[in-house]
Amino acid sequence: MRLPARRRPSLPRGLRARLVVAFLFVSALSALITAVLTFHQAQSGTLERTQDSATRDLRAQAESLAPDVPFPPTVQDLRNLTRQLDRAGAARNWRTQVGYLDGKPVTGSPEAPDVPDSLRRAVAAQGKTVYQRYDHQGEPWLAIGVPVLFSPGSKPSGLTVYAAFSLRTEQKDIAALVTAAQAGAVLALALAVVPALLAARRGLKPVRQLRTAAERITHGVLDTRLDATGHDELGDLSRTFNTMAAALERDHGELRRLEAGARRFAADLSHELRTPLAAMSAVTEVLDEDATSGRLDPDTAEAVQLISDETRKLTRVVADLIEISRFDAGAAALHLDEVDLGEALRKTLQLRDWTTDEVVVEVPDEMRARLDPRRIDVVVANLVANALRHGGAPVRVHARTEGGDEQLIIEVSDRGPGIPEDVLPHVFDRFYKADVARARSEGSGLGLAIALENERLHQGTLTAANSPAGGARFTVTLPTTPRCGSFQGPRTPSAEHM
Repeated sequence: MRLPARRRPSLPRGLRARLVVAFLFVSALSALITAVLTFHQAQSGTLERTQDSATRDLRAQAESLAPDVPFPPTVQDLRNLTRQLDRAGAARNWRTQVGYLDGKPVTGSPEAPDVPDSLRRAVAAQGKTVYQRYDHQGEPWLAIGVPVLFSPGSKPSGLTVYAAFSLRTEQKDIAALVTAAQAGAVLALALAVVPALLAARRGLKPVRQLRTAAERITHGVLDTRLDATGHDELGDLSRTFNTMAAALERDHGELRRLEAGARRFAADLSHELRTPLAAMSAVTEVLDEDATSGRLDPDTAEAVQLISDETRKLTRVVADLIEISRFDAGAAALHLDEVDLGEALRKTLQLRDWTTDEVVVEVPDEMRARLDPRRIDVVVANLVANALRHGGAPVRVHARTEGGDEQLIIEVSDRGPGIPEDVLPHVFDRFYKADVARARSEGSGLGLAIALENERLHQGTLTAANSPAGGARFTVTLPTTPRCGSFQGPRTPSAEHM
């Protein structure tokens, strides 16, 4: 059977969200790295172009104006040269200074900033053009030092021209580039959401199919299979799932066949035993009368009593097997009647000759409920008998209503040692014994199982726990108005806890 394509439960958002976030994180990281690299490349390129262009202009102006300067030049000659250079570089708005040999540079404008000493020392030491960026009044500036030659290839003239100008324009261009890069990164991240969602949806499609198939298997549709396509890890997982599902379907069918055979065998055997047991019970009753009247010798009377006890036990086991087989076959019917709960519980005690010292019944006066009297009698009798056998007297039977009289609660508790923690999960398993060394008991091992099935027939529940004050406590929860009908089985086998 192939999965239907029309409706699939959505995958939990956590995994999809993590995949989308991871995709967006990678996209954002890529955009950030690209923006940073672009910024550094653009910044370096912008400043280098500005430096090269300014250096060429400054050198060309200096070499064209320097031949008109008399040598050795005076301070005024140097000042005139700076004014000419300032006018020639009006487009860049640079401020120049001119130095001769080791003398202090001279400027023709009082607004010209001082040239950094480190730049002058570098030009003097290297004898070539030197650049330096620095801060002046909170703005980035560029300073250039150019040794002047009268003609290409000739010796230095001893003149050194320094120019400094603001990089505010370049800084604004770089800031605009950063803003554009940020906007582009945000846009790229926003646009990445769509492919991220599509990629997550496509990537998680096999996972959604696997989840749907697992849910169908859980609900008993064991012929569920996946379309195993592709040769990646998910494809291998789908093929492994199909193999597992096929093995599970095969094993489940075999188990169902064996279970049905075992139930049929128990039911058939119980019905076959009922007739001879009835005859045996009649005979043992006659023999019991002879044994108790003294007409038999003591050894024979003891043997007759033993046979009578074992026959009664076997009769109870067969009766319980027949009862549980009705539940397994779905043939158990519920016959509801309006009953006085207190009267019904007291009648249960009287039928089994339990005294008030053994069992204490606490039921509010005139508490009425719509129940199946026979089945509630079986439930309470099995619970009390189990408590007397394994817990000890006095056993307390307490009844009350909850939820605005919507639910009936019956609690059966004892004063015994309680139920071991490792036994609690198995108290309703059929034929389960807490002590494996105890091979025989007075019960059939089906008492609690039958009580549980009767509660289910009433649409109720039966739970087992240990009381804080000690002892075991079984709690019956019933709707006060259950729906009448037959038992829909078969149920999972259950049984007595000891």
